[in-house]
Amino acid sequence: MRIPSIPGFDQQALEKYFKNTGMTFIGKVGSLLIKMLVGIAVARYLSKDKLGIITGGITYIYLFSALATLGLDQFVVKELHQFPRHRDRILGTAFWMKVMAGLAVIPLIWLCYQVYPAKGTPYNYVFIFSIIGIVQAFNVIDSYFQSEVQSRYIMQVQVTGNLLSAAIKLVLIYLKMPLIAFVYAYALDFVLIAIGYYFTYQRKGRNIFKWGYNGQLAGKLLQNSWPLIISGVMVSLYMKIDQLMIQNIAGTKEAGAYATVASLSEAWNFIPTVIVTTLFPAILNARRDDLERYKKRIQNLYDLMVYLSLPAALIITFASPLIYKLYTPEYAYAAPVLSVHIWSGVFVFLGAANSQYLIAEGYTKLTFIRTGFGAIVNIILNLILIPKMGMMGAAIATLVAYAGSAFFVLFIPKVNRQGVMMFKSLFLISLFQKITKR
Repeated sequence: MRIPSIPGFDQQALEKYFKNTGMTFIGKVGSLLIKMLVGIAVARYLSKDKLGIITGGITYIYLFSALATLGLDQFVVKELHQFPRHRDRILGTAFWMKVMAGLAVIPLIWLCYQVYPAKGTPYNYVFIFSIIGIVQAFNVIDSYFQSEVQSRYIMQVQVTGNLLSAAIKLVLIYLKMPLIAFVYAYALDFVLIAIGYYFTYQRKGRNIFKWGYNGQLAGKLLQNSWPLIISGVMVSLYMKIDQLMIQNIAGTKEAGAYATVASLSEAWNFIPTVIVTTLFPAILNARRDDLERYKKRIQNLYDLMVYLSLPAALIITFASPLIYKLYTPEYAYAAPVLSVHIWSGVFVFLGAANSQYLIAEGYTKLTFIRTGFGAIVNIILNLILIPKMGMMGAAIATLVAYAGSAFFVLFIPKVNRQGVMMFKSLFLISLFQKITKR
């Protein structure tokens, strides 16, 4: 089926990109459905209080995930794309860098817990989750398959791993196991994915034991990625700090209810990641070969982000009471909070697209400046609004912070044109211009 002709729209490019992203998208959607169904069962079994306790432990891992991953994923894909013959050196270097970073964050997480503990969440739960930082080093294999445009392997690993994870959690519910069993189960999720990546990579003559570490390459990767590390820390802060603050200000029950809001609202945030990760090579090629086509592709990318996120936000806004009725009546009072929180996704989509432009132009330092701005806004608003409005205050703070971060580029002269382009997409001006030029 062909889409009606619109000036600036490239049907052939769409078909090419859809083919490249299709398998990854299917894998992510399949994993999402599995997680949501099992998440409902776990939420009903654990109740708000226990769910809040687990959420507190997981939050620390998200806060330090950027340090553990070192912001390397995009640069590993880029290196593999440019130097495919150096595959073993690139993957080995990135792998050991991530392992060392994962080990380094364990004492940092302990220190953070001592300074600002999650009330009600024992440290031993946090420690179990902190091991995830080491295991995630195997995600460099994901970057390899992205560079080879072999998303079907990623899909197979993710779906299989999530099916096994779901089965384990359902067995735990059936056996009426205690909370600590679910803590181990959530940590095991990452181990299962890592095992899947390992065995998938070992096929067709590839061998993980041929990987080697190169100090010069490590320095190059760190030199490029350090702004993204800081940016990732800031993103983690303004994406997850609200959950920790709710737990400490309003208690574990409120944190458990808000965790369901965040999981339902943020479940779709993998979509822009899949799209922009796959389109990044095409954007780089256009920048190299044709600047006018490059600008059009950036605008089309912003348009696509809005076309995907805006309908989802509208639907969930009005369907949130029904969603919670199906989810579990115990959390039904969180439905209005979801109706507000879901709109932050629109700015997540736009921000993800704009990040590709900043990376392509070499403005990676701006990514942590703007995310730092978003983190500061979120923390300040959470301190003001949570004591007065509870979960709704956290949702409003998140929405304002995401919007502020996405459009912070308006205040930077050398990139403020991108803010204008995002506004054109957000208010459908770009779509109207394309239709009227037909």
